[in-house]
Amino acid sequence: MLPDYLFEISWEVCNKVGGIYTVVSTKARTISEIENLTAIYIGPDLWKEKENPLFTEDKRLWSAWRKAVCDDKMTVRCGYWEIPGRPKVVLVDYTGYMDDKDAIYGELWNDFGVDSLHGYGDYDDSMIFGYAVGKVIESFYNTNIKKGSNVVVQAHEWQSGGAALYVKKHLPAVGTIFTTHATSIGRSIASNGKPLYDYFEGYNGDQMAAELNVQSKQSVEKVTAANIDCFTTVSELTARECKKLLERECDVILENGFEKDFVPAGKAFAAKRKVARDVRLRVARALTGDVISDDAIIINLGGRMEMRNKGIDMFLESMARLNACGELERDVVAFIDVPAWSGSAREDLVKRLRSDRQSWDTPLPNPYVTHELNNFYDDAIACTIRRLQIDNRSGKNRVKVIYVPCYLKGNDGVFDMEYYDVLIGNDLSVYPSYYEPWGYTPLESAAFHIPTITTNLAGFGLWANSVLGRRAELLDGVEVVCRNDSNYFDAAEEITKNICTFAKLSEKEVSECRKKVAKIAEKALWKHFIKNYLEAYDFALAAAAGRK
Repeated sequence: MLPDYLFEISWEVCNKVGGIYTVVSTKARTISEIENLTAIYIGPDLWKEKENPLFTEDKRLWSAWRKAVCDDKMTVRCGYWEIPGRPKVVLVDYTGYMDDKDAIYGELWNDFGVDSLHGYGDYDDSMIFGYAVGKVIESFYNTNIKKGSNVVVQAHEWQSGGAALYVKKHLPAVGTIFTTHATSIGRSIASNGKPLYDYFEGYNGDQMAAELNVQSKQSVEKVTAANIDCFTTVSELTARECKKLLERECDVILENGFEKDFVPAGKAFAAKRKVARDVRLRVARALTGDVISDDAIIINLGGRMEMRNKGIDMFLESMARLNACGELERDVVAFIDVPAWSGSAREDLVKRLRSDRQSWDTPLPNPYVTHELNNFYDDAIACTIRRLQIDNRSGKNRVKVIYVPCYLKGNDGVFDMEYYDVLIGNDLSVYPSYYEPWGYTPLESAAFHIPTITTNLAGFGLWANSVLGRRAELLDGVEVVCRNDSNYFDAAEEITKNICTFAKLSEKEVSECRKKVAKIAEKALWKHFIKNYLEAYDFALAAAAGRK
């Protein structure tokens, strides 16, 4: 059974923050191709009167309903999400309900037992957003949808949990899906340096939430999981986590796919790759003042600033070991593309890049960071680079580490290129994650024909193993390193050895490696993974049918 209407809710609709944006936005076109399905995406109106390049307002779209639903508590804007498929979007300004939050939290407690007493930080915004979205869906359902239609609401992450609960209470005929991409408590355990895996069976989610001060997020996530029709997550790894820490088994696994229309083809691919390599190497030469060969291996790690969870600490440990191993016969330039608390591009670096010179013989001060850091002496990555002494000061070192602490949106002042236009120039990517429910960054690398190293603690890594029916190895295009709570340095050494092995591959072997990783990425296209979403829709509608 398929829905006639699908409401998909996320804090990242028209708001590019992290991996959930990639999930929802890349899937939208495939959803639009489902016959007789009207999909409406709902997100927060964070831009309001400012221009949002991802959203085009259309005041003619549902104009009568829009005027009716807007009042002194809430306004909505309707339009289109500027992504492939241009899906219809409703952006909600929920802030008028902030004055009513105590009454809203009281209602959630009385109806479902959601504990909001310990909420702080982003909790209020997320929960009031969810409440407002619930009222928007209720109004749209009663005004614009024909009686008897099949309707599904899918809420992503705890930030949308309040919306799913509102719909469950007020619109019982609507099927509800809740997707957790990473449990709040699981991420908190990992982020706080606790051994998530060795003691996994001994953890109690509520107890750990109290210890780590995330009780309210844990509460709404756990309560939403217990009350909706279909509970989903993105990997078997996180499904295990949900069962233990949220105390509900997942009904369907919704693996994260992508569309390859952002990957250039043929001659355009080769041309973009050459441009990206030239830019990367020029930045490295200008920053370090060192001679770096044209055939240098360019490696990258990208993602959020989570030292342990994203494996940034292990990546740097591996680079330090690589620098000291004495086996390298080629230069290595390792880029850490991780946004941090940064300012503008370094003036001294920009001055060099704008000159006609192709090489320099003196390093700039702190020759490992491209942008000004507002907290230079406290930044975790910068501190680790200095501690491990991989700060590019010695011209004898074959390994150069370059920290890019900003979003690559095409206007950063150094590269002035979008992230994907820079990514394509890499030869190898390394994502040694400790906590990674799925892992879009290695999948994106694979899509750009870049061999990648990840771990068995990433959903993508386990999926790659399942595709091959065994542990994926470097010559397959994906190396899945075994990582646990007890083998940090062994895993770092394994990554070092893999990079040394890659550096010795012939051009033909590298070419084969790139072809194989692209074939693995092909299996993660949405046309393959969408069947799991269809299963979730059917599951939710079957549960709702009994309430009609």
